[in-house]
Amino acid sequence: MELFDKKLASEIASLLLEIKAIQLQPEKPFTWASGWKSPIYCDNRISLSFPEVRTFIKKSLVKAIQANFPEVQSIAGVATAGIPQGALIADQMELPFLYVRSKPKGHGMENMIEGKVTPGQKVVVVEDLVSTGGSSLKAVKDLKAAGFEVLGMVSIFTYGFDIATLNFQNAGVKLICLSDYSSMLPQALGDDYIDDLTLASLVEWRKDPSAWKGVRAR
Repeated sequence: MELFDKKLASEIASLLLEIKAIQLQPEKPFTWASGWKSPIYCDNRISLSFPEVRTFIKKSLVKAIQANFPEVQSIAGVATAGIPQGALIADQMELPFLYVRSKPKGHGMENMIEGKVTPGQKVVVVEDLVSTGGSSLKAVKDLKAAGFEVLGMVSIFTYGFDIATLNFQNAGVKLICLSDYSSMLPQALGDDYIDDLTLASLVEWRKDPSAWKGVRAR
Protein backbone atom coordinates (compact mmCIF):
# COMPACT_ATOMS: atom_id res chain seq x y z
CA MET A 1 0.00 0.00 0.00
CA GLU A 2 1.57 3.27 -1.08
CA LEU A 3 0.76 6.85 -2.00
CA PHE A 4 1.10 7.86 -5.63
CA ASP A 5 2.44 11.32 -4.78
CA LYS A 6 2.76 12.99 -1.37
CA LYS A 7 1.99 16.51 -2.61
CA LEU A 8 -1.02 15.22 -4.53
CA ALA A 9 -2.18 13.39 -1.38
CA SER A 10 -2.49 16.71 0.45
CA GLU A 11 -4.30 18.32 -2.49
CA ILE A 12 -6.81 15.47 -2.72
CA ALA A 13 -7.39 15.55 1.05
CA SER A 14 -8.03 19.30 0.91
CA LEU A 15 -10.59 18.86 -1.87
CA LEU A 16 -12.38 16.01 -0.10
CA LEU A 17 -12.61 18.09 3.08
CA GLU A 18 -13.83 21.14 1.16
CA ILE A 19 -16.73 19.30 -0.52
CA LYS A 20 -17.47 17.39 2.71
CA ALA A 21 -16.70 14.02 1.18
CA ILE A 22 -14.61 13.67 4.35
CA GLN A 23 -16.41 14.71 7.51
CA LEU A 24 -14.73 14.87 10.91
CA GLN A 25 -16.91 14.58 14.03
CA PRO A 26 -14.77 13.40 16.98
CA GLU A 27 -17.26 14.90 19.44
CA LYS A 28 -20.20 13.10 17.79
CA PRO A 29 -18.65 9.95 16.31
CA PHE A 30 -20.07 7.94 13.46
CA THR A 31 -20.81 4.25 14.02
CA TRP A 32 -19.46 1.89 11.40
CA ALA A 33 -21.06 -1.45 10.48
CA SER A 34 -18.32 -3.15 12.50
CA GLY A 35 -19.52 -1.32 15.61
CA TRP A 36 -16.45 0.90 15.75
CA LYS A 37 -16.92 4.50 16.83
CA SER A 38 -15.26 6.67 14.24
CA PRO A 39 -14.45 10.40 14.15
CA ILE A 40 -14.33 10.29 10.36
CA TYR A 41 -16.75 9.43 7.60
CA CYS A 42 -15.48 9.32 4.03
CA ASP A 43 -17.95 9.21 1.14
CA ASN A 44 -16.05 9.88 -2.08
CA ARG A 45 -19.21 9.44 -4.15
CA ILE A 46 -19.94 13.07 -3.28
CA SER A 47 -17.05 14.08 -5.54
CA LEU A 48 -19.13 12.97 -8.52
CA SER A 49 -21.41 15.97 -7.94
CA PHE A 50 -18.50 18.42 -8.31
CA PRO A 51 -17.26 18.39 -11.94
CA GLU A 52 -13.91 20.07 -11.28
CA VAL A 53 -13.11 17.76 -8.34
CA ARG A 54 -14.40 14.72 -10.24
CA THR A 55 -12.18 15.53 -13.20
CA PHE A 56 -9.12 16.16 -11.03
CA ILE A 57 -9.58 12.81 -9.26
CA LYS A 58 -10.14 11.01 -12.56
CA LYS A 59 -7.01 12.45 -14.14
CA SER A 60 -4.99 11.69 -11.00
CA LEU A 61 -6.13 8.06 -10.96
CA VAL A 62 -5.33 7.74 -14.66
CA LYS A 63 -1.80 9.05 -14.04
CA ALA A 64 -1.40 6.61 -11.13
CA ILE A 65 -2.43 3.71 -13.36
CA GLN A 66 -0.20 4.78 -16.24
CA ALA A 67 2.79 5.14 -13.91
CA ASN A 68 2.34 1.89 -12.01
CA PHE A 69 0.48 -0.43 -14.38
CA PRO A 70 1.40 0.66 -17.94
CA GLU A 71 0.45 -2.72 -19.42
CA VAL A 72 -3.20 -2.37 -18.33
CA GLN A 73 -5.77 -3.67 -20.82
CA SER A 74 -9.03 -3.12 -18.93
CA ILE A 75 -10.49 -1.40 -15.87
CA ALA A 76 -12.68 -3.06 -13.22
CA GLY A 77 -14.72 -1.14 -10.65
CA VAL A 78 -15.74 -2.59 -7.29
CA ALA A 79 -19.48 -2.27 -6.62
CA THR A 80 -20.85 0.07 -5.84
CA ALA A 81 -18.74 3.19 -5.30
CA GLY A 82 -15.92 1.99 -7.53
CA ILE A 83 -18.23 1.70 -10.52
CA PRO A 84 -18.54 5.37 -11.53
CA GLN A 85 -14.87 6.07 -10.82
CA GLY A 86 -13.83 3.06 -12.86
CA ALA A 87 -16.13 3.98 -15.75
CA LEU A 88 -14.71 7.52 -15.86
CA ILE A 89 -11.16 6.16 -15.93
CA ALA A 90 -11.90 3.54 -18.59
CA ASP A 91 -13.50 6.22 -20.77
CA GLN A 92 -10.51 8.54 -20.37
CA MET A 93 -8.06 5.72 -21.17
CA GLU A 94 -10.26 4.26 -23.93
CA LEU A 95 -10.19 0.83 -22.28
CA PRO A 96 -12.86 -1.84 -21.70
CA PHE A 97 -14.77 -1.51 -18.42
CA LEU A 98 -16.43 -4.06 -16.18
CA TYR A 99 -17.46 -4.21 -12.55
CA VAL A 100 -17.54 -6.78 -9.78
CA ARG A 101 -20.60 -7.33 -7.62
CA SER A 102 -20.38 -8.10 -3.89
CA LYS A 103 -22.53 -11.19 -4.55
CA PRO A 104 -23.97 -12.83 -7.67
CA LYS A 105 -26.95 -11.23 -9.33
CA GLY A 106 -30.07 -12.95 -7.99
CA HIS A 107 -31.74 -13.47 -11.37
CA GLY A 108 -31.05 -13.76 -15.08
CA MET A 109 -27.43 -14.78 -15.72
CA GLU A 110 -26.61 -14.50 -11.99
CA ASN A 111 -23.38 -12.72 -12.86
CA MET A 112 -20.70 -11.84 -10.33
CA ILE A 113 -18.83 -9.83 -12.95
CA GLU A 114 -20.72 -7.47 -15.26
CA GLY A 115 -19.08 -6.81 -18.59
CA LYS A 116 -17.13 -8.88 -21.07
CA VAL A 117 -15.02 -11.54 -19.36
CA THR A 118 -11.77 -12.00 -21.26
CA PRO A 119 -9.49 -14.61 -19.63
CA GLY A 120 -5.86 -13.51 -19.61
CA GLN A 121 -6.71 -9.83 -19.92
CA LYS A 122 -4.63 -7.55 -17.68
CA VAL A 123 -6.92 -5.54 -15.43
CA VAL A 124 -6.53 -2.79 -12.83
CA VAL A 125 -9.15 -2.64 -10.08
CA VAL A 126 -10.62 0.71 -8.99
CA GLU A 127 -11.91 1.49 -5.49
CA ASP A 128 -13.06 4.76 -4.01
CA LEU A 129 -12.10 3.88 -0.42
CA VAL A 130 -10.08 1.15 1.28
CA SER A 131 -10.59 0.39 4.96
CA THR A 132 -9.58 -3.17 5.89
CA GLY A 133 -9.41 -4.27 2.26
CA GLY A 134 -11.84 -7.17 2.66
CA SER A 135 -14.36 -6.30 -0.05
CA SER A 136 -11.65 -4.96 -2.36
CA LEU A 137 -9.61 -8.14 -2.22
CA LYS A 138 -12.73 -10.27 -2.66
CA ALA A 139 -13.24 -8.50 -5.99
CA VAL A 140 -9.64 -9.30 -6.92
CA LYS A 141 -10.23 -12.95 -6.05
CA ASP A 142 -13.38 -13.06 -8.21
CA LEU A 143 -11.58 -11.49 -11.16
CA LYS A 144 -8.73 -13.99 -10.91
CA ALA A 145 -11.22 -16.85 -10.69
CA ALA A 146 -12.75 -15.60 -13.96
CA GLY A 147 -9.32 -15.74 -15.62
CA PHE A 148 -8.19 -12.11 -15.46
CA GLU A 149 -4.62 -11.14 -14.64
CA VAL A 150 -4.98 -8.53 -11.88
CA LEU A 151 -2.09 -6.06 -12.08
CA GLY A 152 -3.11 -4.14 -8.96
CA MET A 153 -5.55 -1.64 -7.53
CA VAL A 154 -5.95 2.13 -7.25
CA SER A 155 -8.06 4.00 -4.71
CA ILE A 156 -8.92 7.60 -3.94
CA PHE A 157 -8.48 7.30 -0.17
CA THR A 158 -7.43 4.82 2.50
CA TYR A 159 -7.47 4.92 6.28
CA GLY A 160 -4.11 3.16 6.23
CA PHE A 161 -4.97 0.51 8.79
CA ASP A 162 -2.21 -2.00 9.50
CA ILE A 163 -4.64 -4.85 8.88
CA ALA A 164 -5.27 -3.52 5.36
CA THR A 165 -1.54 -3.35 4.64
CA LEU A 166 -1.16 -6.92 5.86
CA ASN A 167 -4.15 -8.14 3.85
CA PHE A 168 -2.84 -6.66 0.62
CA GLN A 169 0.65 -7.99 1.27
CA ASN A 170 -0.68 -11.49 1.94
CA ALA A 171 -2.79 -11.34 -1.23
CA GLY A 172 0.18 -10.12 -3.26
CA VAL A 173 -1.80 -7.15 -4.57
CA LYS A 174 -0.20 -3.75 -5.17
CA LEU A 175 -2.40 -0.87 -3.95
CA ILE A 176 -1.77 2.73 -5.02
CA CYS A 177 -3.77 5.46 -3.25
CA LEU A 178 -4.18 9.14 -4.06
CA SER A 179 -4.53 10.15 -0.40
CA ASP A 180 -4.71 8.67 3.07
CA TYR A 181 -5.60 9.42 6.68
CA SER A 182 -2.07 10.46 7.62
CA SER A 183 -1.97 12.99 4.78
CA MET A 184 -5.43 14.29 5.61
CA LEU A 185 -4.75 15.16 9.28
CA PRO A 186 -2.20 17.98 8.80
CA GLN A 187 -4.30 19.30 5.93
CA ALA A 188 -7.41 19.39 8.14
CA LEU A 189 -5.42 21.22 10.81
CA GLY A 190 -3.91 23.68 8.35
CA ASP A 191 -7.31 24.40 6.78
CA ASP A 192 -8.85 24.98 10.24
CA TYR A 193 -11.27 22.05 10.16
CA ILE A 194 -9.80 20.86 13.47
CA ASP A 195 -7.65 22.21 16.30
CA ASP A 196 -4.64 20.68 18.07
CA LEU A 197 -6.74 18.93 20.72
CA THR A 198 -8.97 17.36 18.10
CA LEU A 199 -5.91 16.35 16.10
CA ALA A 200 -4.57 14.43 19.10
CA SER A 201 -7.86 12.53 19.40
CA LEU A 202 -7.87 11.72 15.69
CA VAL A 203 -4.32 10.37 15.96
CA GLU A 204 -5.38 8.16 18.89
CA TRP A 205 -8.30 6.76 16.88
CA ARG A 206 -5.96 5.75 14.09
CA LYS A 207 -3.76 3.86 16.55
CA ASP A 208 -6.60 1.74 17.98
CA PRO A 209 -10.03 2.30 16.37
CA SER A 210 -11.74 -0.50 18.32
CA ALA A 211 -10.83 1.04 21.67
CA TRP A 212 -11.36 4.70 20.81
CA LYS A 213 -14.19 6.37 22.76
CA GLY A 214 -14.31 9.81 21.19
CA VAL A 215 -13.77 13.18 22.83
CA ARG A 216 -16.00 15.26 25.02
CA ALA A 217 -17.52 18.42 23.64
CA ARG A 218 -15.72 21.53 24.85
